[in-house]
Amino acid sequence: MKSILITLMVFFGVLSAPSYAARIEAKVDISQQKMRVYQNGRLKYTWAVSTARRGKVTPAGSWNAKWLSKNHKSSRYNNAPMPHAIFYSGNFAIHGTNQIKRLGRPASAGCVRLHPSHAARLFSMVQKNGKRNFRVKIRH
Repeated sequence: MKSILITLMVFFGVLSAPSYAARIEAKVDISQQKMRVYQNGRLKYTWAVSTARRGKVTPAGSWNAKWLSKNHKSSRYNNAPMPHAIFYSGNFAIHGTNQIKRLGRPASAGCVRLHPSHAARLFSMVQKNGKRNFRVKIRH
């Protein structure tokens, strides 16, 4: 009886079905300064990024989103704007930048920078589908 009730509630929109959330994966290639965004295994976007400049590090690895901040300001770098930030490891995040001309080459202090409209799009996808359905993979 309980399962029938839950099924009817999902059908009529009273409950949302978590299984319908899309799986979002952002693959960052540091050597190419590119991010490829996949939704349910299909390539959706390819965007230029900026990762760590000389003397800084963008760590390689694989993480889920830890927390989101739509209008974040850096507490480490003079309140630098970090719009649509998706934090994945400590102080490291994917976020928009106002230094658009530097995209496509290393320029950050370690974060993955995106064009503001791309950061907003990715942020919206993660927000809609849930942090647990997002994975970032960074390789050199």
